[in-house]
This record gives sequence, C-alpha cells and structure tokens, in this order.
Amino acid sequence: MSTQGATAPTCTGRDGPIALMIDAKPKDLGEFVVRRTLPAPERQRVGPFIFFDHIGPADFEPGSGVSVRAHPHIGIATITYLFAGQIMHRDSLGYAQVIEEGAINWMTAGRGIVHSERTPVELKKTGSYLHGIQAWVALPVELEETEPRFEHYPADAVPEVHLDGVSLRLIAGQAYGVTSPVRTSSETLYVEADLDSGAELSLPEDTDELAVYVVHGEINIGDCPVTAGRMAIIQPGGNVVAHAGEDSKVMLLGGAALPGERYLWWNFVSSSKERMEQAKSDWREKRFDEVPGETEFIPLPTS
Repeated sequence: MSTQGATAPTCTGRDGPIALMIDAKPKDLGEFVVRRTLPAPERQRVGPFIFFDHIGPADFEPGSGVSVRAHPHIGIATITYLFAGQIMHRDSLGYAQVIEEGAINWMTAGRGIVHSERTPVELKKTGSYLHGIQAWVALPVELEETEPRFEHYPADAVPEVHLDGVSLRLIAGQAYGVTSPVRTSSETLYVEADLDSGAELSLPEDTDELAVYVVHGEINIGDCPVTAGRMAIIQPGGNVVAHAGEDSKVMLLGGAALPGERYLWWNFVSSSKERMEQAKSDWREKRFDEVPGETEFIPLPTS
C-alpha cells in the first residue's frame, strides 16, 4: 500500500492528545530490575506523583528474593501495589505487614520514617514471582513534617468498576463513579485498568494532571500508540479515549499539581534544600528511629 502523501499523526505537544511521552529507564537494584519513568529529565511530577517504578516481572530462585535493608524517607508517601507476589514490610513505627497482590500499602513518611522490604521467609525458601508498582507522592509543603503513618488496605477494600471490556480498580481518589477509601494528603488519582483487545476507556476529564503508564500490551490515545514501558502525559482539557490494540494493563495516575519546587535526593524529598541536608546528617548520625529487631541498614550514599 502506498503511503505517499500520508501525514503522521501529531502525538505530542499542543496539537496532540499527549503532552509528553516518557520512556522508562531500567534501573538495576541488584536482585531485580525496575523500569523508572518518574522523575525524568523532562518531567519531575504528574500531580503529586514524583517517583514511579515498575517492579519486575521478576522470577526468584529458591534462596533468593528481595532484600531491601532498612532505609529512611522524608517528605513523601510511598505506595506499594503488587500485581503478583508478596513483600514483607517492616517500619520504625513497629508495623510488620505482608504486602499482597491487589492490596494498597500507603506509608506516609512526613518528618521521617525508616522501613525495610523483603521477600517473606517461606517464599524465599521455595522461590517466588514478583510484579508491581512502587510510587511516591510528594506531600504539600504544609504537611511535609507531618507525623509518619502506615496504612494497609486489603485487596477486597479496593473499589472495582466493570465496563464493556474494561476492569478498573480505584487505588486512590474518585473516578468512574466510585471513591477509594485511601486517605491522601492532596487531590490524587491512581487507577489500575485492564482492557480487553478492542476495548475503549474514556480518561477522567476533571483531573488537573494525568498520565497513563502501559504495564503490558499496547493502547492508542487518539491515533498515537503507547507501548509497554511508556508513560503518556495527557494534554489537559480534552475528551481523551484510550483504545486497546491488544489485551493491556495500564495505570492512570495524577491529581492536582502541587505548588513549589521539590528537591529529590536518594530517598528524601523536600521543598527545602536545608531540610534535605538535615535528613542526610540525621541518617549518617543514626538519629532516625530504627526498625524494631533489625540491625542491617543501607548507608548514606556518597554521591
């Protein structure tokens, strides 16, 4: 078929439905590889989301698994959401919680928290499979020093919506006629969507900033293909529809834009450079609370 004279669709920029496309960058964490889309050189945040890692999929042989030693956070909330597998979470508040498929685990660091993440002992013996997303949301400036907390929402507490060829789970916020029970610190939207091949999904229109990340499969937004491992930042103000070219899983994320700058170094996020330096000093001098029963920790990086 001749394509002479054909015009390629405008996908990004003012004239297309997608403001920006971000390709995930692989990051080797030792035991497994993640694909990171936020922060990116061209975009730090989408709504409050400031960090977005696609974990795995990873197969662990018997005797191996995730072993992330105790480490600190400030100024954010972390969201661990698994499609498959389990992670044992322990933190300096004394919580010990197995993170399971479909559950929501929301840890607000605020003024400071320490936690570890490991494959449960029994799964480490037998071998395991792990697949999911870890995201961070920045806190509003007035809440950056709030008291830390950890909240676990079991899978059966997550609202679900079933449309024609589309299954949705509302992790945070309000959309598609349902509201998540998760307590957030600012307007936040976070949705898991499974689309059958050929299905269409209208994206929420009342969200200041919105992105779509393709976990697997391929979707089209307008005439623009978005493949696995890519995040499409949606142009605001339009009626945008995602069409699945094949069976696909996507994550919708965004919310109200947080005002002001945020500085990100290692596991610390803050609107204040001075506060970041204080956090570095506090971890170096062991002034953070410890995870009960754990002595191993990740030292402060040297660069």
